[in-house]
Amino acid sequence: MKLVVLGAAGQLGQVVTAQARRQHTVVAWTRAEADITKPEALGAALAIEAPDAVINCAAYARVDEAEDEPENVFAINAWAIRDLARLATAQGFALVHYSTDFVFDGLDASPRHETDPVNPRGVYATSKLTGEWFAAETPAHYILRVESLFGGPAAKSSVDVLLNGLRAGREVRAFADRTVSPSFVTDVADATLSLLERRAAHGLYHCVNSGHTTWTELTHELARLVGRPASLVTPINMAGLSMRVPRPLHAALANDKLRAAGIEMPGWQDALARYVAGQIKGDQP
Repeated sequence: MKLVVLGAAGQLGQVVTAQARRQHTVVAWTRAEADITKPEALGAALAIEAPDAVINCAAYARVDEAEDEPENVFAINAWAIRDLARLATAQGFALVHYSTDFVFDGLDASPRHETDPVNPRGVYATSKLTGEWFAAETPAHYILRVESLFGGPAAKSSVDVLLNGLRAGREVRAFADRTVSPSFVTDVADATLSLLERRAAHGLYHCVNSGHTTWTELTHELARLVGRPASLVTPINMAGLSMRVPRPLHAALANDKLRAAGIEMPGWQDALARYVAGQIKGDQP
C-alpha cells in the first residue's frame, strides 16, 4: 500500500511512520510540510501522491489550554477532519483518524464500548467528537479511540514521568481513582496497519491495550519492573483536585470489536514490560 501519514512529527505519527515503512510505501508529512487546516494545498498534494490511505495523527491535545482558543482547537480537531473526509471521498483513499476516551464523561465504572452513549466535557473533548462525526462521513474510514498513550521517541508521556521518577529513586504521585486502558504506541500502530492490511470493516474502534488499571496500580507495576520499592508510590485522588477541565475518572475502553476483527491487543502489563525493557536497554552503553 501507499500511505500518507499526517502529523508525522508527533508521538504517534513517528511510530506509525516507522512501523509502516517496514512493508509499505510511506509519505510522512509534518505540520510544516502539510497543514491539515489548509485543505486546498493539502488536497493538491494528496492528488499528486494518490495514496491508498491517509493516516491522520495530527491533533490539538492540550486539554486545559483548549478552553482559551476554541477556534484553533476546532480548526484542527474538527473542521480539518471534515475537509479530509471530503478529500477522501473525492480522491478515493481510506481515512484513518484517531480520537480519544475524553468523548465519554467517565461517570460509568464499566469499560466503554463503541456503541455506548458519549458525553464530552470541555472544548477539547467536544472537538474530538465532532471530528469523529466528520471522519465517519467518508465511506472508507477507521476512527480509532486511544488513551493514555505512552512510548515513542519523545518519551514525554505520563508513564515516562512516573518511570523516570522511580528510576531516580524519587517519590512519585499517581491517581488512585482514575481508571484507564493504557495505549502503547507500538501496539496502536500495529493495529492500525492490521486494519488496513486486512481490509477490515470500516467504522469506529477502541484501540487500546487490553485490560484496565488505575494510575496507582500502573505505577506499582512500573516500580516492580525497575526494581524499586512500592513505598515510592504515593496514591492521590483526582476527585479532590481543582482542574479546569474534568478528566474522565472511569476511562477504561473495551477493545472487543478490534478482537472480533482478528486483531488481539496485548495486555497493558505486557505492553508496559516491553516498553520499560526497551528504555533500560536504550540507556545501556
